[in-house]
Amino acid sequence: MSVIELIIFLVLYIALPFVGFAKLFEKAGRPGWQGYVPIYNAYVIIELTGKPKWWIILILIPAINILAIIGLTIDLLKSFGKFSLRDWFAGVVLPFIYLIKWGNDKETKYLGPSQTPEFKEKYGKQLKKSPAREWTEAIVFAVLAATIIRTFFIEAYVIPSGSMESTLLVGDYLFVSKMNYGPRLPMTPLSFPFAQNTMPLINTKSYSDIIKLPYYRLPGFSDIKKGDVVVFNFPMQSDSPYYRPVDKEDNYIKRCQGTPGDTLSIVDAQVYVNSKPNPVPPQSQPSYIVTTDGNQINPQILTDLHIEQGMGSNEWLMTRQAAATLKGYSNIKSITEYIQPRNTFNPEEFPHDPHLKWNVDNYGPIIIPKAGMTIKLDSLTFPVYRRVIEVYEKNKLEIRDNDFIINGKKTNTYTFKQNYYWMMGDNRHNSEDSRFWGFVPEDHIVGKALFIWMSTDSAGSFLNSIRWSRIFKGIH
Repeated sequence: MSVIELIIFLVLYIALPFVGFAKLFEKAGRPGWQGYVPIYNAYVIIELTGKPKWWIILILIPAINILAIIGLTIDLLKSFGKFSLRDWFAGVVLPFIYLIKWGNDKETKYLGPSQTPEFKEKYGKQLKKSPAREWTEAIVFAVLAATIIRTFFIEAYVIPSGSMESTLLVGDYLFVSKMNYGPRLPMTPLSFPFAQNTMPLINTKSYSDIIKLPYYRLPGFSDIKKGDVVVFNFPMQSDSPYYRPVDKEDNYIKRCQGTPGDTLSIVDAQVYVNSKPNPVPPQSQPSYIVTTDGNQINPQILTDLHIEQGMGSNEWLMTRQAAATLKGYSNIKSITEYIQPRNTFNPEEFPHDPHLKWNVDNYGPIIIPKAGMTIKLDSLTFPVYRRVIEVYEKNKLEIRDNDFIINGKKTNTYTFKQNYYWMMGDNRHNSEDSRFWGFVPEDHIVGKALFIWMSTDSAGSFLNSIRWSRIFKGIH
């Protein structure tokens, strides 16, 4: 993301709400500075609302903390006399406006901890709810508010694999903006909240496809640009064996290398678009062949430099900075970047055609489809665009006596209905991306990765494993 985008997001969803908390804290007799301290301000809200102290633990648990923060915000609003659903919605979805407004409003006063029996007895007429009903409404509202926020504004996402190392690490928790490219309206509205496609534990479908809505995207701030880190639905789940609706396919995250209409090629691991070299991501991980003097590399060095094992015993994946550092150790004889040779066919590479001798380091050229663009269908283009025509654009495709029949009509051309993108991981030799399964349709785009809000290493306890240096780090 750009510096400007990061600043806008931090101002709207971090700085301005904290200003509102500070003003409200002062009304409750607490120092205003406490509203500006992350996590501690949540603890203050717990005290002001009378919630159990153990709620602070929920604030530290990724994903659960989103619902916990919404619940705490609602309880805080009650403590200041905001009892209506309209006020709750305003305070949760637009905190950068309403928290400041109420903090400066002379009529808004602190009434006491809203979760105590005394408060509920005193303001029972405004609440008019049994404890069971109050809890039910709070949970339903929290789920509704979180759904609205993640559909139209931002969504939390966790990095599950190393395909974007070292730009993004396993255990990084990101915020993904829906506003940059425009929020995509739900296509499968009947689904269980926060479950992508399967229910936890019972492993059954989390959605019903009885109702299917057409693809529609609201206007966004910008188009997808080359170099953007993008979250999208994995297009290979559109057909057998999954047959999942687009918005219920698994989420993937990669870097956009090609946009609609571009001609992309890879020559000796360098990506070229329209004959010009694409910038190499600074934290990308090429593959290196490392020769030692016979002594093994210290495992702690591998951990510190984020170096991971490649396919062979002496093949290692690391950034160029890590390679330069490793080269300085006395037991390292040589480090050579490994690039798969040209004109070598890899059957795993899209479009899996032996006539196209492509591999991960030498690939293409390939033209990325653009809405309205017409191509000629022949033995060379058909393998490349067959999946687009048949699966993503839902045409009935047949081949009879070397003739192409689309929706019952003989033709030798095809005009694309939507835009497509080419996505690749920064960890080029450990990334399943467009080189393996092809194009990403526009209707599969989820949003743009903004910044890391939490990062944990799997080793050690939760608090000891937090990577503090990565918190609030922008993604470039």
